[in-house]
This record gives sequence, structure tokens and C-alpha cells, in this order.
Amino acid sequence: MISFTIEKPDTAIRKALQDKIDNLTKPKGSLGMLETLALQIGLIQQNLSPVLNKPVNIIFAADHGIADEGVSKSPKEVTRQVVYNFLNGGAGVCFLARQHGFGMKIIDAGVDYDFPPVPELIDRKIRKGTRNFRYEPAMTVPEMEQALQTGAEMVEVCYREGTNVVSFGEMGIGNTAASSMWMTCLTDVPLTECVGAGSGLDRDGVRHKCEVLQKALANYTGDRSVLHVMRYFGGYEMVMAVGGMLRAAELKMIILVDGFIMTNCVLAASRLYPEIISYCIFGHCGDEAGHKRLLDHIGATPLLSLGLRLGEGSGSICAYPVVASAVRMINEMHSFQQASVTKYF
Repeated sequence: MISFTIEKPDTAIRKALQDKIDNLTKPKGSLGMLETLALQIGLIQQNLSPVLNKPVNIIFAADHGIADEGVSKSPKEVTRQVVYNFLNGGAGVCFLARQHGFGMKIIDAGVDYDFPPVPELIDRKIRKGTRNFRYEPAMTVPEMEQALQTGAEMVEVCYREGTNVVSFGEMGIGNTAASSMWMTCLTDVPLTECVGAGSGLDRDGVRHKCEVLQKALANYTGDRSVLHVMRYFGGYEMVMAVGGMLRAAELKMIILVDGFIMTNCVLAASRLYPEIISYCIFGHCGDEAGHKRLLDHIGATPLLSLGLRLGEGSGSICAYPVVASAVRMINEMHSFQQASVTKYF
């Protein structure tokens, strides 16, 4: 199994970073989360003047066998249709990426469709969708290993291109169901508190979804170890995101975390390597049931709460200007000494 070497940022620079932040021309702590972010980013980069270079949103797309059980309002063919919308620049995440200067990488991790060659689509298809975890494990051990390796590979490509900020997004009908299973198995939060409407289920639809997942959980006889839960219930796109996040932390990159699905990927990654949390900035608290509970479980403070539940990396990109403001604060605000202002706190 692929392994990573992830270290918490060296804290020797913390005092110097905090002194710089505290001596900017403002009351101590008055810029709130911007100060917290500036300290975190300075620690990640081990730099009193951190920089953000070439942010990229990596989207992994794959289908889920569990979708055959009617756990999503959207049919499975929507996965490939949305992939085409990504490629055509018309998806929700696309305008946000253009607005905030993000590059985009779209990866076919396991869509149940044969795409013709498209230069902008990176073909890393493992299989045409996972197996139906209602009855059997979603993927094999070699498939999980391949997914982790591919996710790490995609981040390495971005890193070599000069990126030090990476966001992760996903597309795959049924992936909120898979994420709910990860959440309940890895946190012991009752399944009913982890299951939400996904792409728009009504009350009866959510009830059916929960019943299907309860049956899948009853059939599960695994040990609830992180890797087994990932393999049994996960999607190829989710496991690739885990691999990408772990490589990004290993490379000391800033990881922007999107919604419910990507937060579950952080959960899984952090159970393997707890140090990853130091590199994560949580973009928002979404409207999907369970997301706030999951963020609280991790101990994460999201930057935004806008009622988002699109996925695709949209929430993390939407939060990026706050991150950029934190970096501008520590680099561009004058100190009391520079500005010849009497320290007033």
C-alpha cells in the first residue's frame, strides 16, 4: 500500500509569525479569522511572508454502484453529462474558477461511459463505476491502491507546475450515500444523522436512501478500519481525493476543503495520517445533512456558511478570497513602527 511522510509544520517560527501579525496596525486579534489563517499559512510555508501560487481545483469523477438502488434523485448518466459541462466551462465550479484564477484538472476516475479522447479530460478510469456496496465491497484492494496512487500523481503534476494551493472537487451520482457510510463508520455518529438529500431528494426519498444504507450497514462484516471502510463503501473519485490530499500535505501544500464529500475524504485521510489537518483550510459549512456534525467532529472551523451543497470544489474556491486576504494582510499591512502609529492596545 502506498505510504506518505507527513509532518506537522515546525512551530519554531510561530512566535515570529504571531509577533508580526500582532504588530500590524490594528487592535490585536481584530481581523479574526484572517489572523488565524495567516498564522496557519505562514506555518505551512515556514515563511513570514507567505505566497499563494497557481491555485488549482482537481475534480475526480466516477460512478457508484449504489446508485442502482435509487439513493439519488439524479440518474447515473448525469455524471458523464456534468463532466462534459466541466469541459465546456459551463458548470457552477467553472465560473468560480474563472473568477478567482483557478486552474482546473478534470479526471475520469471511473465514469460509467466511454469518453472519446478529449485533451482536457485526464483518463485514469479504474472501472466503469464501483460495485454496489448494498451487496458487496465497492472496490478491490488493488483498485483502492490504484485510486490512491492516481490522486497522489495528480497533485504531483500540479506541484511541478508551481502550484502550492490545491482544492479538490468531485462528481459522481451516489457519492453522498457513500460519504454517509464513511461518516457513520469512522465517527460512530448514527447513520440517520449522516444521510441527507444529496442532489435533491424529498422526504420520502431520504427515507428510502436511509433504508438502503441501513441494509448495507447491516450486511457489513468488516472491522471498520479506515482502509476497509474506504474500500467497501467508497467511490474511486473519493479515494483519489484522499490520495491527493495526503500527497499535498506531504508536499506542504495548502489544502482547500469543500463540502460534505470532501470533508469525509479529509476524515478518512486524517485517520491514516492525523498530521494532514494542519494543512487543511475548510472552505464552508454546506447544507447537506451531516456536514456541520462532521466538521464539529473534526474540530474544523469553516470560513463560510452560504447554504451551498453543489460540490465540485465550489465552496472551497468561493472561500479562496478570504484566504488571499489573510496573505495580503500579513504581507501588505504596515506595522506600527513602519506607519509611525502609536501602538494602541
